[in-house]
Formats: sequence, structure tokens, C-alpha cells
Amino acid sequence: MAQPPPDVEDDSCLPEYRHLFHPDLLRDKVAFITGGGSGIGFRIAEIFMRHGCHTVIASRSLPRVSMAAKKLAAATGQRCLPLSMDVRAPPAVMAAVDQALKEFGKIDILINCAAGNFLCPASALSFNAFKTVMDIDTVGTFNVSRVLYEKFFRVGVLPAEPPVFWSPAHCPRPPHVLQDHGGVIVNITATLGNRGQVLQVHAGSAKAAMDAMTRHLAVEWGPRNIRVNSLAPGPISGTEGLRRLGGPQASVNTEVLVSPLQRLGNKTEVAHSALYLASPLASYVTGAVLVVDGGAWLTFPNDVRRLANFGSFSAKL
Repeated sequence: MAQPPPDVEDDSCLPEYRHLFHPDLLRDKVAFITGGGSGIGFRIAEIFMRHGCHTVIASRSLPRVSMAAKKLAAATGQRCLPLSMDVRAPPAVMAAVDQALKEFGKIDILINCAAGNFLCPASALSFNAFKTVMDIDTVGTFNVSRVLYEKFFRVGVLPAEPPVFWSPAHCPRPPHVLQDHGGVIVNITATLGNRGQVLQVHAGSAKAAMDAMTRHLAVEWGPRNIRVNSLAPGPISGTEGLRRLGGPQASVNTEVLVSPLQRLGNKTEVAHSALYLASPLASYVTGAVLVVDGGAWLTFPNDVRRLANFGSFSAKL
């Protein structure tokens, strides 16, 4: 069985890195990564940059992404632009994308990684708390995808008007006009909505909607040379998600032991999967959901008795 690649728990760059893919896989590409200042988004930025990519990392906290950008640039030698942006605010998204395009002249890859989550039973979940998670995860994903489509991606491989002499009998497909742009979108989702998970109706609903969005956009934007896929990580060490959602250490250990690979994943493993989806290696992959959880969603304990621990709990965001 393959051993997981080395990783570090905090938001620091890897002290050393062994390339499993060609180092020039994303040479001179530009990736726009929401939630890129920490956790999985940070490691995706690092792995992309170690394969020749320049990055834009965006989050609501400018100090966080500014510090992250310095670390990433120093470790990889690639350019990294930190931007403050709330994915829920289209004007802020437009301004950030404009700034990124001014800096780099193009954006080839979008990674929608911004997210919000916490544990809460549906009966205690406030209306605003549910809406907040939907706004960040689902609406935010649409906002950034839509703005990038409008400002850069939309010029792609477009079906031309068939000439008067064209007929399906002579050519099964009409000719195409080849133009620049197009792009790749990877939405970071989850498997929460696959079967229903206690304490996660808000996040499960948001991520399921994102996966549906992935399929719809893949169909509509495919003719413009835009690939859209989802990547669904499982329990990943060194992330805010595991700290918030994992529960006590004993609980985490039990869940790990019953998963098929019997371990947590790490951020580098998720970043390698994002690298595959964003690269020419996945040139014929679109509308797919790549689950990267060691098979955990198949065996993950879903104990309704946990609801009793939240009897007087209320999320009033």
C-alpha cells in the first residue's frame, strides 16, 4: 500500500517535497484560490506553485493571506498575490478578479475552497446560521465562478455557425472556432450529502448543491473549453475542519479505525488530487466528483445518539 506523502500540521510550507508529477505540469499557469490562506487551500496553493503555477489567494482576512503569500513565495520561488475578498459579495469578487487580471493578465484555474461549518442539530440551527453556510459555500462558489466566467473564461472554443455546405451526412460535427481562454474550475465539496449526516444539515445541503452546480456548469460551459469538477475530501489532519468537527480524540481514533484505509488523510494528498483535476492530465474529465477520503464515507459512523449532547445547543450566527 502506498504511503501518504509527508505533510505538516500547521499552515507552513513543506520543509521538503518530492515531485510525483512533472515539476513543470502547471508552468506559467495562474490559479485563483478562495480560502487559500490556510488549511487545504494553502496546501493546494503550495503544491500548484511547486509545479510552476503562480497563484492568487483570497480570503476575508488580508493579514492571513498576506502572511501565507510570503511563506508560499519564499518556499517555491513563484509569485503569489494575496487579496481580501468575501465570496458572498459580488462587487468584492469583481474587484478582486480585476486586480488579479491586472497583476497576471490571465487566470487559468479557479479553486473554490472557501467554506464555513460547525456541528449543530437541525432543530437548534437558526435560520441565519443555515443561510450563512449556504451563502459562503454554495452562493460564494457561484459568485466567483460566474465573475471569472464573465471576465476571462467565457472566450473559449465556440461552435461556429455551420456553413451553408455543411451537413451531418458529410461531417458529424460543425466546425469550431478556436480561441484563447477557457479554464478549469475545481469546487472543494464533501460527501456529507451522500447519505445524510447528523449535525450537518447545513453543510451537507450546501455541498450537495455545489456538486449539482458542478454538473450543470460542466454541461453549459463545456463548449467554451471550461472543465468543472468537484473534489470531496474526507477527514483531513491539520485542518480547521477536523478541529471543529472531529470531536474528542477518542472519537476521531474510533472513526479512523473503521475507515477502509484506517488513517486520516493529509492536506498534501488532497492538493495532489486538485493538481490532477486542474492539470492537462484530466483534460477529458468534467462534471465529476472525485472523492478523496480513503473510503471513509462508506463506513463513517453516523451515530444519532450524538444529538443528545446538543440538547440545549443553538447556533445563532
